[in-house]
Amino acid sequence: MAEEERRAPAAEVFDALGLDYEKAFASSATHRASLRWLLERLAPGSRVLDVGSGTGRPTAETLAGAGHRVLGVDVSPVMVELAARQVPGAEFRRADIRELPLEDGSFDAACVYFSLLQMDRSEQEAVVRRLVRAVRPGGLVVLATVPFDVEGAQGLFMGRPVQVTSFAAEDFEDMAVRAGLTVLAEERVEFEPAHPDAAPEPHLFLHCRRPAE
Repeated sequence: MAEEERRAPAAEVFDALGLDYEKAFASSATHRASLRWLLERLAPGSRVLDVGSGTGRPTAETLAGAGHRVLGVDVSPVMVELAARQVPGAEFRRADIRELPLEDGSFDAACVYFSLLQMDRSEQEAVVRRLVRAVRPGGLVVLATVPFDVEGAQGLFMGRPVQVTSFAAEDFEDMAVRAGLTVLAEERVEFEPAHPDAAPEPHLFLHCRRPAE
């Protein structure tokens, strides 16, 4: 299967969801607390990579509003267009994080909020390893996922068919450690999206650091 075909389903799902995705998840107090954790540890004017940036809210908007230089990356052209309009203080790029060239040590932090779930497990670990290299030694990486122990599971997400792969919570943390991160804090919560076709789901947030060399 061609690479463009392989990644098309994720782009199609989020193209279709658009602002409905933001509305469904904007009320996550744990996501906003995670951003506060990051802001408390970033030096002024830090460069931050937002992987799976969606509509730009709340992640890029919060970070850019605090004076940080944000690059948001998403496979969905609709999401990139929405984010660029809603968060003019950040830069957004339509790209697949598996392919995007990333210079070693070029970011102070990277955020990955729920954007690994449509990759297989080996791809997820490879992406996290790439991000560890892309942040400077001592830099921060925040990872969030839905910690189900599933691989290639077919289901519905906000009424849209999706194929999902994830790790159980302990395995996700082990993956982050194997990729070269030190887990500083974790948060687990049950979240109910504000959408009639969305079910409550567990959320896991890992707040990590690339060890200083």
